[in-house]
Amino acid sequence: MSELVAKLSVKRTLFKMAFPMLVGTFAMNTYNLADTYFVSRLGTVPLAAMGFTMPVVMMLTFIAGGIGTGVTTLTSHALGRKDHASASRLVTHGVILVVILSVLLAAAGYFSVDYIFSKLGADETTMPLIKSYMNTWYFGAVFMAFPMMGNGIMISLGESKQASAFMATGALLNCVLDPMFIFGWFGLPAMGILGAALATVIGQAVTSVWLFYLLFKKHKLLKLKEPETGHFFRSCKKIMGFAIPGSISMMLMPLSAAVVTALISRHGIEAVAAASAAGRMEMFAFVIPMALGMSLVPFVSQNYGAGRFDRIHQAKIYSIKFAFYYGFFIAAVFYTSAPYLAQIFTNDPKVIEIFVLYVRTISFGYGMMEIHRYSGFFLTGIHKPVLATVLNIVRILVLLIPLSILGSSLFGIRGIFSARLITDISAGIIGMILIAKMLKYKRDHSKINV
Repeated sequence: MSELVAKLSVKRTLFKMAFPMLVGTFAMNTYNLADTYFVSRLGTVPLAAMGFTMPVVMMLTFIAGGIGTGVTTLTSHALGRKDHASASRLVTHGVILVVILSVLLAAAGYFSVDYIFSKLGADETTMPLIKSYMNTWYFGAVFMAFPMMGNGIMISLGESKQASAFMATGALLNCVLDPMFIFGWFGLPAMGILGAALATVIGQAVTSVWLFYLLFKKHKLLKLKEPETGHFFRSCKKIMGFAIPGSISMMLMPLSAAVVTALISRHGIEAVAAASAAGRMEMFAFVIPMALGMSLVPFVSQNYGAGRFDRIHQAKIYSIKFAFYYGFFIAAVFYTSAPYLAQIFTNDPKVIEIFVLYVRTISFGYGMMEIHRYSGFFLTGIHKPVLATVLNIVRILVLLIPLSILGSSLFGIRGIFSARLITDISAGIIGMILIAKMLKYKRDHSKINV
């Protein structure tokens, strides 16, 4: 893969890495959209219950994603210098680390369901449904973690097509099983919202088995033997150097989602249902730019190692332009189609009204939000994961949460949505300035060292 990066043009390289990932990113979002769509057929209360689960599911998934970022970056470097032994050690120890953390976090989540979701604003109508969904989800939490980590590893191996294939297979299986389990098709018992969780667990379990096969059989990177304690802790230290900032950065998103969900819940169950459906729908706005974003860390990391700042600069220009123009396009599409998108999930007039307000307000910040996200990927690729985390801290703790609280108190639910728009635009501008300064600093510093 390093030879490919060195020889092809920046545009062609990014396209070659990103295009196969479209299937994978589409599949990742399909899980949420399929679950939301089929659960919405059960009514407003189950849909609202799904909305409450989203911040917690995001948090646990992103912890695994942070570890995956560390494994991806370090494995990419090892493979680039043709050190297969180090790459194998990192992948094996990364898998063990994910298993341990998934089990611990799932156990903690299982025994704190009532406390956590009551703090998020769940009431006696939604709490039984939330517990039904989350207890099943916790049971299969380890399978949720592996695809997040495995995606990055497969990209660093140059296997973006395989990564897309196993992600798509799991998502398709989830779509097939959702209505069977939720509504009780083909003689199965109707399990309601529990069936949505079970379908997701099964789909991602299949994805995890496929991933293990690829890493164990094809690439010989997964060694099924007892790890040496010294090597394991050294690997964990390296991985956590990227994973801790990455996980903190990612966990800020569900933290903000939890705060915003609690604010929205003050405006009624219809508001939570509408925001839940709109939030999951907007994930599809990011499918295409996310495919490019998932390719940026390995691309930037390899070129940084080669000292090719010219290629990193070109990638920055291309990615920012793409995010801006794509964001403007998708905002226009969503603004026009918002009432029709709402009717996919509900026929409740109040839910539709709030759904449309959400989409028509927030969508105009999508492009700048992607620029902010890309800036974090560039910072991670040039070995500045802490700065990437600081960038997210500014977005969430300095901008989004305070502005949402202020907006809610002054303008109600419209103020909450407007706060998100202001946050995304501001964070995108800050990200562009920061990454430009850091690339200049790194480039100048490398010349001095030479």
